[in-house]
Amino acid sequence: MSERMAEISAHIDSVRQLGSVVNAIKGIAAARARNARAEVQAVDRYSAVIVEAVVSAFGHDIATCTHDTREQEPASDDASTGWLLFLAEQGFAGAFSERLLDSLGTALGSAPLMVVGTRGLSILAAREITPLWSAPMPSHSPGIPALADTLTTVIHDQLSKGHFERLELVYTRWEGGAPQRLHRRLLPLELESFAPGSPQDARISTPHTAARPRERPLLQLPPAQLLEQLYQDVVHAQLCQAALHAFAAENEARMQAMASAASQIERELADYKTTLQQVRQETITAEIIELGTGASSTERKTR
Repeated sequence: MSERMAEISAHIDSVRQLGSVVNAIKGIAAARARNARAEVQAVDRYSAVIVEAVVSAFGHDIATCTHDTREQEPASDDASTGWLLFLAEQGFAGAFSERLLDSLGTALGSAPLMVVGTRGLSILAAREITPLWSAPMPSHSPGIPALADTLTTVIHDQLSKGHFERLELVYTRWEGGAPQRLHRRLLPLELESFAPGSPQDARISTPHTAARPRERPLLQLPPAQLLEQLYQDVVHAQLCQAALHAFAAENEARMQAMASAASQIERELADYKTTLQQVRQETITAEIIELGTGASSTERKTR
């Protein structure tokens, strides 16, 4: 009995130590998710301002403006399409990366992939998929603008090498307490979607801006040069937006997974404590019976 009690007590100590680790991971994820939630609002506004600048400067003339991507021949239907995926950087986030990869189906088989996220990279390796390029997600959200700078450089380098003609952006956004997969075309940027009255324009409009007529600003730069600079800012803003949403969603998923693990640990601790109490009671009962039997034997011998 004493050996069994010692074994159960050791299990309880191990589970408690595991619980401490889980709570620590949960706390770190909660802090990062909390910071990211505030920064997501800022980067969404930043992206909206850049788009608003394009709309204000060009309006319905966007489609007629000269731009490098519009000087190229239209991409054919069988043109190579690349994918930029934002996956998990660390573990203990449930099926965060698996859900996103499963949603893409057979598109992952032959398409050139650019991947952000070390944990997601290992999942791809298990599926025998090797990306064209990969990078880790910053451990803290202030490093995301630098990641967007790197991505911008790498994307244009891969485009110049002809690895793909189109680039699709796929990432996870946390909304309503659950992950939501978002998919958008990053390159070539569909600037016509920024024109007044378009869905993109409706998405970024606010009651304040919608209430007043849009005024065309005075341009000091040639339209093509201004559009080139704004185009780069739009791409950078969308990369920052996707990366930060993915960063926040991963930590929200990790916090949720650790909350579930903590609940399971509490249940296991309760079960072990109940078992330990039962074994202790059985041990006490056995000792009382043994003492009573010994006393009776001694009394009979005395008589």
